Amino acid sequence: MNASDDRRAAARPGTGGPDRSGRAGVPKIRLRGVRKAFGAKQVLDGVDLDVEAGHSMVILGGSGSGKSVTIKCILGLIEPDAGSIEIDGQDVLRLPRREREAIGDRIGMLFQNGALFDSLPVWENVCFKLLAQGRITRGQARDRAAEALAQVGLAASVGDLYPAELSGGMQKRVALARAVAAQPDIIFFDEPTTGLDPIMGAVIDGLIVDCVKRLGATAVSITHDMASARRIGDMAAMIHKGRISWTGPAASLGHSGNAVVDQFANGEREGPIQMELRR
Repeated sequence: MNASDDRRAAARPGTGGPDRSGRAGVPKIRLRGVRKAFGAKQVLDGVDLDVEAGHSMVILGGSGSGKSVTIKCILGLIEPDAGSIEIDGQDVLRLPRREREAIGDRIGMLFQNGALFDSLPVWENVCFKLLAQGRITRGQARDRAAEALAQVGLAASVGDLYPAELSGGMQKRVALARAVAAQPDIIFFDEPTTGLDPIMGAVIDGLIVDCVKRLGATAVSITHDMASARRIGDMAAMIHKGRISWTGPAASLGHSGNAVVDQFANGEREGPIQMELRR
């Protein structure tokens, strides 16, 4: 995701309050027949996916398979060419703009590279969305930021620092604090362990699980890190050739019985997934 996408998602206004439970028998998020092409390139070719309320879904797929495009379509950063995207049973693509923005207000996002704003201190980064919408005062934002930072294991004093003064792991934790500061009931995680060593990656995954459980939120993550996928997901879905080719328990990754999923999860060169090589 690029910087303009980050700012649009972080500052989108809205008026709706969270509904964490969802409607009985209705998935929290449901995609049906979602298609998206860029020129002649058909990226999504009929994506069908259900994410149940309170669950953590991990979406897997090779580079360019459409994982990020799928998330951007749900977030409203990209308009799909066809299909439906429902949240709590409401097709957000057909809602009036104000109602669509209200649903967006209930969503948190951890961007792949943190996407912190370099010119703002940490506490303003954490509460950027709430401040931009005028939902809290600057004094209240400092208190809210301190609470969110504590949830990711950082002292309140970190709030006065700038992103450039933080290590990569601390930047990722600040980005996680920002994702949960508005107490969303849906949170998206875009490659949450990218650029981190294995130990810090495990720490971030643990914090993600703790924060999601504390909020009672529904989570959707995309990742190439299989260890991370198993730690943060209870369910997983594989996107291949523009469609969801498999869904199942994240714990079964690597021994799912699906040749495409197991090749990807085990990092095997030979199998149904063939990389195009230029010669």
